[in-house]
Amino acid sequence: MDKKVKVRFAPSPTGDLHVGNIRTALFDWAYARHTGGTFLFRIEDTDTTRVTDEYIQAAIDTLKWLGLTWDEGPEVGGDNGPYLQSQRLDIYATWAQKFLDQKDAYYCYCTPVELEARREAQRAANVAPGYDGACRDLTQEQISDYKAQGRDAVVRMRMPDGSTTFVDQIRGEVSFDHKFVPDFVLVRGDGSPLYTLAVAVDDILMKVTHILRGEDLLSSTPRQIRVYQAMGIKLEDYPLFAHLPFVMGQDNTKLSKRNGEVSIAWYREQGYLPEAICNYLALLGWSPGEDRENVTMKELCELFTVEKVHSSPARFDMKKLEAINGDKIRALTLDDFLAWSLPFLEKAGVITGTQPEIDLVRSALPIIQERIVRLSEIPQMLKFLFVENFEVDADCISKITDDASKAVLKRALKELEALSQWNHDSIEGALRSSLIEELGLKPRVAFGSVRIATTGSTISPPLFESMELLGKEASLARITAALAL
Repeated sequence: MDKKVKVRFAPSPTGDLHVGNIRTALFDWAYARHTGGTFLFRIEDTDTTRVTDEYIQAAIDTLKWLGLTWDEGPEVGGDNGPYLQSQRLDIYATWAQKFLDQKDAYYCYCTPVELEARREAQRAANVAPGYDGACRDLTQEQISDYKAQGRDAVVRMRMPDGSTTFVDQIRGEVSFDHKFVPDFVLVRGDGSPLYTLAVAVDDILMKVTHILRGEDLLSSTPRQIRVYQAMGIKLEDYPLFAHLPFVMGQDNTKLSKRNGEVSIAWYREQGYLPEAICNYLALLGWSPGEDRENVTMKELCELFTVEKVHSSPARFDMKKLEAINGDKIRALTLDDFLAWSLPFLEKAGVITGTQPEIDLVRSALPIIQERIVRLSEIPQMLKFLFVENFEVDADCISKITDDASKAVLKRALKELEALSQWNHDSIEGALRSSLIEELGLKPRVAFGSVRIATTGSTISPPLFESMELLGKEASLARITAALAL
C-alpha cells in the first residue's frame, strides 16, 4: 500500500512572495488536498541577513489570505518541528559531523581566491568549472599548516564516481553525470549550513514523500540524493521529485518585474481576489481538461494530479488574469462584494464607514459589478457619490465648456427639472427624448456632457443609474455648476 502523501512548501522569504512561489505552494496544497495527504509549510531562513521576521510574517499572511491552509508548520505546530530552519541549526551540525565521521564529507581549506583561480584555469582549458577535489585527501601535516595560516574550513560532501538517476514525476527519468556535480559545500566556514544540507535533512526528518518545486532546482537534486545516501536512507524511502515548468513572461523571457513577476502583495493591493489568483496560477502548467479556465478551489482539489502538469514552460498573461478576476467578481454575492469593496473605499478615503455610506455603497455595487476587473477600480467609480465639495476632473473641464456642450446641459437641465419621478427609467426617458430624438444627437455626444457634469469624470457607472443614486437635487445642482464653469 502506498504511503500517505506529504508535501512541503519551503520558501526563503527575502521579500514578499511572488507568482512563482505561490504557484508552487498552490500545486503542493492542491496535491495534498486531492490525495488526502499533508501540506507542510516550512521557512528556510538560514540566510539571516536577507530573511527577516517581517518577510516571514508576510509569507504566513499571504498563504492565509489565499486560503492555502497548512497542516503542519508555523502557528499550527506538528510532530516534526521546529519549522524555521534557524531554529534547527543543532540538527544540521549533528548530521554534518556524522558525515565527517563516516568520511562522506571532509574539511576544505581552499580560499575563495584559490577557487576562482582554478575555475578560470578550467574555463581556459574548456573544462566545466567546478571544485577539483584539492582537499579531498589532505595529510595531517597539510591540515595543521592550513590551521596555522588561520584559514576557515568549509565542510564538503564527497561525490562518488558515476552518476545519479531518478524518475521525475513530470519529466520522467533524469540522469546527472557526477563529472558535472563536483564535491559541494554543506557547511560554511562560520558553521552555518547551506541550503543543500538543510533542505535534504529536513525533508527526511519531516517525512516528506513528494517534492513539488520549480524547474530551476532540478540540478540540485543529485546533491540532495547524495545527502540521503549519507544519512543511510533506503532508496524506497527517498521523496519523489516533480519539477514544475518555468513561468515565462509575455515576451517568452524569464518572468521578471518587467513582465508580470511582481509580489502577490501587489496583486492584493490592486484588488485581485485570492480565488482568481489561485485559479489563474493553477492554469500555468496544469489543465483541468476540456479547455476549462474557470476553476474553483474545491474543483482544483478534486481534479489536481501531478500527471496533468506539463513539462513545457507556461506563459504569464496579465490580461487573462484580469479576465478571470472579472469573472470571479461578477460571481460574488452582493454581501461578499460589499465586504470586499469597503476596505478599498475606506483606504482611498472615499467613505469613513458610517452606516448611511455603507447602505449607499450597497445600492451602487450592482451597477458596477459587471464593469470592473479589479476591486481597486471601485473608489474611482463611486467617489462621485460621496464627495462634499464636488469638482469636475481638471482634464474633463474643456469637454463641457464649449458651446455645444453648454447647449446639451441646458436642455438636459430643463428636462430633468420637470421630472416628478426620479429613477433611472424616467431619467433615461427624458434625456433620450430631448437630446437624441428631438435634437438628433448621438448618444456619446448627448450623454457625455451630462456624465462629466454629474460624476466629474468620463469614467463612471451607467449614467442613469448613477444619477438615480446621486439624487435629483445633487444632480441638478452639479449640472447648474457645470454651466457656470
